[in-house]
Amino acid sequence: MHSERGVHADSTRAVTGATASEKAPHDVPARKRPQGRAPSFKSVALALCSVLASARALGEDPNASVAIEPRRVSIPLGLASPLPIPADNPLFPEKIALGRKLFFDPILSRNGSVSCSSCHLPEHGFGGDGPLPTGIDGGKGRRNAPSLLNRAYAQSLFWDGRVPTLEVQALEPIRNPTEMGASVEEVVKRLRTNRDYSQAFAAVFEDGVSPQNIAKAMASFERTLLTGHSAVDRFRNGDVSALTDSARHGLWLFESRGLCWKCHSGRNFTDEKFHNTGVSWGKAPLDLGRFEVSGKEEDRGRFKTPTLRQAARTAPYMHDGSLATLREVVEFYNHGGTSNPNLDPIMRPLNLSENDIRSLVSFLESLTGKVEAGADGATEENP
Repeated sequence: MHSERGVHADSTRAVTGATASEKAPHDVPARKRPQGRAPSFKSVALALCSVLASARALGEDPNASVAIEPRRVSIPLGLASPLPIPADNPLFPEKIALGRKLFFDPILSRNGSVSCSSCHLPEHGFGGDGPLPTGIDGGKGRRNAPSLLNRAYAQSLFWDGRVPTLEVQALEPIRNPTEMGASVEEVVKRLRTNRDYSQAFAAVFEDGVSPQNIAKAMASFERTLLTGHSAVDRFRNGDVSALTDSARHGLWLFESRGLCWKCHSGRNFTDEKFHNTGVSWGKAPLDLGRFEVSGKEEDRGRFKTPTLRQAARTAPYMHDGSLATLREVVEFYNHGGTSNPNLDPIMRPLNLSENDIRSLVSFLESLTGKVEAGADGATEENP
């Protein structure tokens, strides 16, 4: 495991964008330095400048007051606490800022034309704005770009769950020929010869730029992309006026005869499992989903259950982006999905009325809430 440079908890401030009243307590004890070479004043100053410059560039308040410590991250209402943070990749403000810079920089692509944010747009809930993402040289991705919000809680990543952690996921788009089309080795060389990046990595990691450290920095930023504090969360927290009558009826349907809770369960509205609902079945080329990873017959046509949080901002929907609106999604399930040999046994016609459909859409829209560490650093709240 690579040792990482540390700084006193009170000497840096997080750039998560939430209001001071929502932050973790300020009496957090100072974090101990990891073993290894102590950071020089110059490296700490450079790191702090990077954090502040990133904050200003993205419209954030550089004076936002909170000290980042492992497992002391501010969690929006409705999400589980503490935030899952790997022991070998603790959250530092400098590392988050470095990961943010990498996320928005096309330097990671072969010809400098696309970045992570080209496909995962902040204004679309860090998801795609079209059925399929457009990568390097105009190439089209195979599946819809899913939202990155709340992926800190993920048990696996990608629609087929082929990787287990954000750290492993971070490097995949770089080497994908239709996404960024580069090699990780090529990107490492490019970052090492870039003065700003070389200094920024040296301020955070003892061994500077490496594939592992690129992954750790990007995963750290993505781990702070959180959304919660929606009208549904406030309603469940005791604010009975938070939901309209229609949305409240939609919540009842969601938790009862709509059967939505069977897959979209838990605080993040996903069971993190794989299901065959018949989406894209029979279309060419046939996408077998989880089967391509596991090789198990029962996994043919199964795809990962996405979170429903911020769903109103992450259209189009499903792994192939084939459903353009939330109403289309509800109608698809109302019809019982698409018949196929591996259709999930919970899929069946729901016989929802027109009013029921509208109510479910109202409920789904009510899952729009605050976004922490968004593209402009602002904390977004549902009006």
